[in-house]
Amino acid sequence: MSLAVRGLKAALNSTGKFKFKSPDAAVDFLVIGGGVVGLAIAQRLSERFPTKSTFLVDRHVQAGEEISSRNSEVIHAGLYYPPKSLKTRLCLRGRHLMYQRCKKYNIPYRKTGKLVVAKENQRSYVEGLFEKSRSLSWPPHSALHLPSESVLPTTLLSGDHARELEPDLSKDITSALWSPETGIVDSHAFMESLEKDILESEGGELVYCTHVVRVDPYQAAGTYAPPHGWVVQTVTNGGQEGDALLAKTLINASGLSTNLVLNSLLPESSQIPMYFARGSYAAYSGPGVSGVNHLIYPCPETGPNKHAFQSLGTHLTLDLQGRVRFGPDLEWISPPTDAHDFCYDEESADFWRQHLVPSESRLEEMHKAVTQYLPGVALEGLRADYVGVRPKLVVSGFQDFVIRKDYANGREGGLMVSLLGIESPGLTASLGIAEHVVEDVLS
Repeated sequence: MSLAVRGLKAALNSTGKFKFKSPDAAVDFLVIGGGVVGLAIAQRLSERFPTKSTFLVDRHVQAGEEISSRNSEVIHAGLYYPPKSLKTRLCLRGRHLMYQRCKKYNIPYRKTGKLVVAKENQRSYVEGLFEKSRSLSWPPHSALHLPSESVLPTTLLSGDHARELEPDLSKDITSALWSPETGIVDSHAFMESLEKDILESEGGELVYCTHVVRVDPYQAAGTYAPPHGWVVQTVTNGGQEGDALLAKTLINASGLSTNLVLNSLLPESSQIPMYFARGSYAAYSGPGVSGVNHLIYPCPETGPNKHAFQSLGTHLTLDLQGRVRFGPDLEWISPPTDAHDFCYDEESADFWRQHLVPSESRLEEMHKAVTQYLPGVALEGLRADYVGVRPKLVVSGFQDFVIRKDYANGREGGLMVSLLGIESPGLTASLGIAEHVVEDVLS
């Protein structure tokens, strides 16, 4: 599969349309990207440094228009990834902070719990998850928790016990892992709460409908010159002329476009390709899910076609109204063959937008996957719902979150932090990512 999938190695302003402009003003922190991660970082910065200016810019009319509004809205427990990875560490920490924030700000959520269900030949997989969950320790910044408390409580169940919880499970399910800390959240209400905090802070500002079109390192010259930083040019509402702002610290959290900013600053041999995974979701109304109360995940594929770290399988999730949906599945999408010549514009670097239309053609394959663990689900009850696209740095094997540091002037000043490959469990980890960036990376 990896040989057939092409990545996009594009760069911001590759045509040179936008010439360098001297900055008209300066800001202490500039966050590019108004998804859940960018919002969480901007909120943390405005809270941590109330007397400094924190601006967030996003090209859309409102927050979370890309990855953040096209996902399962699951609060993940932190089961799947290598114990010492950033994904595990920040998911564990982010999960705790997420539940804490939801309670404090009355953000709709529900701790549903999750069953990871296994056939006999998959038993070792859930047993491995169970052993890993018992070995995990509390992540940094969790000092208030008692050492005796488990950071990730789980229970191994027999197939019969799992069917007591979810009677419609297949008789072929012989074991399951119960994860009580998994839940669901209203991601839009969550993002709105972050926006509110930013706007009500002393130095926070949200700027939508604004594209970042060029980024340049700025090196101070002279005693009275501004400090090192990054000159960020923006265009608002489709204008032709850009404004220039000096960002003393730049946070590049633009999701599917993060590599575009970096590639505009790197030599061609070091530029970073981005790969795109399309995930379809299907709404369901019909038999085979009577009274379902929990999220149900199959084991990831463990045979010759395994993609355990690329997709967690076509799973059953619930929304806060109790409606059932399945997904996402995994379908790689590639840019046109002339991707290496791409410039940054809506029609080229954003080629993935053409793949956001739900398709009934995915339903039969999704039904086949779902009936492996819920045999009573009827194909005619499935309806194409929505599609999301995930940014990936690799097409096979495990890839951790990447949080990269670059400087405008060696290692002396003008820090840029880029967040690459922030996909699942990015929503759950968002507050943990923000804490890590602000308290650890920027320190």
